[in-house]
Amino acid sequence: MGTPLAERIRPTALDDVVGQTHLVGEGKPLRRIIESGRIPNMIFYGPSGVGKTTIARIIAKRTDMELHKLNGTSASISDIKEIIAQTQTFGGINGILLYLDEIQYLNKKQQQSLLEYIEDGSITLIASTTENPYFYVYNAIISRCTMFEFKPVDPDDIRSAVRRAFQFMADELGRKLQLSGGVVEHISHGCGGDVRKAMNTVELCLLSADDDGSVLKVTMDTANALTQRSNMRYDRDGDEHYDTLSALQKSIRGSDPDAAVHYAARLCEAGDIISLSRRLLVIASEDIGLAYPMAVPIVKACVDSAMQLGLPEARLPLAEAAILLATAPKSNSAIMAVDMALSDVRKGEATGFPRALQNKHFDGDEAAEKGQHYLYPHDFPNHWVQQQYLPDNLAGRKYYEYGDNKTEQMSKAYWEKIKK
Repeated sequence: MGTPLAERIRPTALDDVVGQTHLVGEGKPLRRIIESGRIPNMIFYGPSGVGKTTIARIIAKRTDMELHKLNGTSASISDIKEIIAQTQTFGGINGILLYLDEIQYLNKKQQQSLLEYIEDGSITLIASTTENPYFYVYNAIISRCTMFEFKPVDPDDIRSAVRRAFQFMADELGRKLQLSGGVVEHISHGCGGDVRKAMNTVELCLLSADDDGSVLKVTMDTANALTQRSNMRYDRDGDEHYDTLSALQKSIRGSDPDAAVHYAARLCEAGDIISLSRRLLVIASEDIGLAYPMAVPIVKACVDSAMQLGLPEARLPLAEAAILLATAPKSNSAIMAVDMALSDVRKGEATGFPRALQNKHFDGDEAAEKGQHYLYPHDFPNHWVQQQYLPDNLAGRKYYEYGDNKTEQMSKAYWEKIKK
């Protein structure tokens, strides 16, 4: 029994695959392709343990092509050349099916070496990756492949696989099985949509179960201990990292404190308080902005406290900041204004200065009108005087529009009164 349970129990037919019904359910596109027998070049992408390798193996069994397998973490250019050489042999007369796992680890030259052969059909490529292929797979490969996205498996789908795995291993061990109430559900929810992780947890539970020689007893304490933190899917350099930060900001922007604190908790649990702190500081200016300007110093104080405290206590000021921002009034007037101004600057319209604003007091001989003529606002009533501040070519340009929140509307009313 040296082979892991996840491998021993791996499905060999589409009907036994757990989850991915949007791809291999009755009448779904990937299932129709597989059943047609005409297999195109494909890339499967999605998180680990959701069926990419399993479905690739099922496809290989249904074809007459010679199957070769490579893993991008260990494959070399010589391994690829060896497979290419097989296309000219009797074994490759019906074509070669290459299953390339973790394609993102192959460099550009290694990926390009396959192009000619997947183009003419002598090699059919099924590649899998846990990363976004549009970032990690070269365009020339992508343009020749059909993409299929695999998703985390729903706990309800995993539940049947967990029950089957418990019974499968108990039969192997020649023991009866006794599971405490809630064990199956706990493992199904605690694996984060990763079927392989669920199978590994089942195996560990049975290997550490109470065994009286005839009955294996798995308790909730055992299941809980072996699934601790296993439901976290997080990679600081991967899609999960950016998806979590994006969900956090959009939840705060949408004024949902429950969702905001949920995503903040995910980042805390992953130990990534630096990314969480940086994003909270951005949100304070980008999404709350001038509707509640005090959000910036308050969030900065929360972030400073979190950095001094460290985890687990850092979760407290960071949760406070997330909830404060989610429940604060919102305004994007500042980011809209600066982005419009940046657009003009990048188009080359940032030329010159009004003479009154320059940091010089003497005019050259070429100046048609002598004198700076700067009007000092503090010398005038209400500390304001009409004067041009934008460059001549942008005079009258409007970047900032007052937001419809109380704070900005009060400012608007004040300046409208003064400037009349």
